[in-house]
Amino acid sequence: MKEKIWEHRVLEATLQALTRRHEALSVSVLTRSILGRDLPVITLGKGKHAVLYVGAHHGTDGLTCGILMDLVADYLHQYERGATVFEYPMQYLFEQRTIYVVPMLNPDGVDYAVNGVTEDNPLQERVLRMNGSADFSHWQANARGVDLHHNYNAGFFSFQKQTGVQNGAPARFGGEFPESEPESAAMARFLRLKRAEIAGVLSLHTAGEELISNCCDTLSAKTMAVGRVLSRITGYRLVRPEQVSALGSLSDWCVTKLGRPAFTVRCGSGEPPLSPDHRPLIYERLRRALFTFPFLV
Repeated sequence: MKEKIWEHRVLEATLQALTRRHEALSVSVLTRSILGRDLPVITLGKGKHAVLYVGAHHGTDGLTCGILMDLVADYLHQYERGATVFEYPMQYLFEQRTIYVVPMLNPDGVDYAVNGVTEDNPLQERVLRMNGSADFSHWQANARGVDLHHNYNAGFFSFQKQTGVQNGAPARFGGEFPESEPESAAMARFLRLKRAEIAGVLSLHTAGEELISNCCDTLSAKTMAVGRVLSRITGYRLVRPEQVSALGSLSDWCVTKLGRPAFTVRCGSGEPPLSPDHRPLIYERLRRALFTFPFLV
């Protein structure tokens, strides 16, 4: 069976179907994107100790939305059948932990990457100039050319200086200032609001089979200990700061500003955008980590 391409309308239809079938599913809206699309927040469980999973900061990362929705469907199925998953009874996980899921933080960018920029888009002329062609398959930024992955206040200005990208672009323009975009600003507000509750964050991207926690040399012992466990579970390489630059990312911000273990998870291998056919195998490889992370932090 051909795997679906995850874009915002597919996400909305999937959530509607899951909500009709599962009373344990709770869905709210984080904010709206620049082009007016809802950014759903899914709540699994009711424990006071929580974690957050975020997908699709980049337009090319729609696949990560599918991975997180695989988790949501899997979680609900296992909970309703009273199963035990990786030594954790689902009833206990539901009662004692909460998993927040923001499956698609950048729905406008994902739409660009999947469908291109249509004539009804008020920003069409501007983003066509930014992109330099009508091929948007490698577009990473949001609707107006800001790379949400680098729009958080953790090494933000160093990243801008390092890249030299000063204006809207398909990738690597971090914005005029941290949290300049409605999507990243709402994500940061959510984490500040839930600061006492959320103990760890995973931000899913493609690709590279790596776990990145680049925190400007302020990595805590707990963050590294959690990272080593996740690396062992997934087989993904734990990348230390000197090996990669990811300044301005959500995971950087969570560690440096909130003091929470957080990782950028580069899912799968190959050149983004990955084929939808990669998703089932990627999810199976990450499944134990996604169910276990709430007990690691």
